[in-house]
Amino acid sequence: MIHTFHSHHRSIHIFHIALHFLLPLVVAQLFFKPEWKISYLLMMSTMLVDLDHLFADPIYNPDRCSIGFHPLHTYIPIGIYVVMSFIPFTRLIGIGLVIHMALDAVTCI
Repeated sequence: MIHTFHSHHRSIHIFHIALHFLLPLVVAQLFFKPEWKISYLLMMSTMLVDLDHLFADPIYNPDRCSIGFHPLHTYIPIGIYVVMSFIPFTRLIGIGLVIHMALDAVTCI
């Protein structure tokens, strides 16, 4: 039973990480088709937001909710990411960050 739980937990984590790569790709191809490659790369660059995990102890904990814990995963920065999504110059970075936060929030449920 314990082995099954850990295997299931690992599968969920792998799926979560995969979504961080796949969802921006789907968004880029659906909504930014002429420049989907650069759009995808810009959204993927927002994975750097996870550098704030380096300040945590332990750095990685699969059972920890990132939202509200890590500095760049708190509500004020998330609000800024939402605003960035509506500004043409920062739109792709903002969308990438919002996608990232949304996916991280799902793991908190």
